[in-house]
Amino acid sequence: MKIWIDITNAPHVRFFKDVIKYLINEGEDVIVTTRDFGDIHKLMNMYDLDYISIGSHGVSLYEKLKTSTERVNEMIEVVADEKIDVAVSKHSIELPRIAYGLGIPSLYVLDNEHATAANKLTLPLCNRIISPNVIDMWKLMQYGADPNTITKYNGTSELMHFKNFEYNENIFDDLGLELEFDKTIFMRPEPSLASYLDADCNKSVLTPIVNELKDYANILILPRFSRQAEIFEDIENVTILEPPVDTSSIIKSSDLVIGAGGTMNREAAILQTPVISCYPGKTLSVDQHYIDNGLMYRSMDTSDIITRALTFIANPKEKVNIEHDDLFKLVVDNIYDLGS
Repeated sequence: MKIWIDITNAPHVRFFKDVIKYLINEGEDVIVTTRDFGDIHKLMNMYDLDYISIGSHGVSLYEKLKTSTERVNEMIEVVADEKIDVAVSKHSIELPRIAYGLGIPSLYVLDNEHATAANKLTLPLCNRIISPNVIDMWKLMQYGADPNTITKYNGTSELMHFKNFEYNENIFDDLGLELEFDKTIFMRPEPSLASYLDADCNKSVLTPIVNELKDYANILILPRFSRQAEIFEDIENVTILEPPVDTSSIIKSSDLVIGAGGTMNREAAILQTPVISCYPGKTLSVDQHYIDNGLMYRSMDTSDIITRALTFIANPKEKVNIEHDDLFKLVVDNIYDLGS
């Protein structure tokens, strides 16, 4: 069987890495396409995954539309003659459109019900959609999704990131970090370039939080792009991490995670590291899932975040038992079902 997987964002590398390796080990022919965006290429290389890079991202709406259109044209030339049996993606704009146009069955993994533009462009075209139970089926139907194509599961997509996770308890030493305090806080800025978030690339909601907490704990920041790194340069007791790094081990080794994004917050919740979300957009259902289960705290009030942060690092929370489905098996089974 020939399978095409399109990876368009850095977290999708961790989502698909074990699926790709599994399929290859099963003797399947896997074609992986990516784009020049964020840390995708670095992560693909870190996990020793072969890929074809096509296109980029863009900042303005004009650039995003233009680059997406150009990417569709270039990708058609790559996949049209490959006789692909099934196409797979997670929030890729281009793959469902190409697969639909070429008559290729497509599997789409979704976890953001607020990505209005992306969902409208893709969900009506997909043969199968995998979505967390916590996302309202009616919301997806409003975007044009056929309810008969939707497969639901308990949990969130970040469960895939830890299928073969090996914790490196010496990660700070391996990174050569010189840490002044006993406590360490890992921070991730907001996805300023995302189409679903109206944010200024030259600012961050984390700045006032960093300025207060840097006197109480080591601050590690993993920016999404170089301009974002510049926001935090030259701040005392702040270490800017350069990707690719073992973020899972960093999260597990940290005393607290404060994130203005989504993926790493949910990874922290799964690893049961205390996490505060200050994501400056609408609360996603997948975040609310962990908030409701006591594994994530959400606030946009700087004073509240600082108070909570100091409480969390002084008094670690007890572990919480939470059940989830085998998402890896669900994805693989759906790939074989569609491709048969």
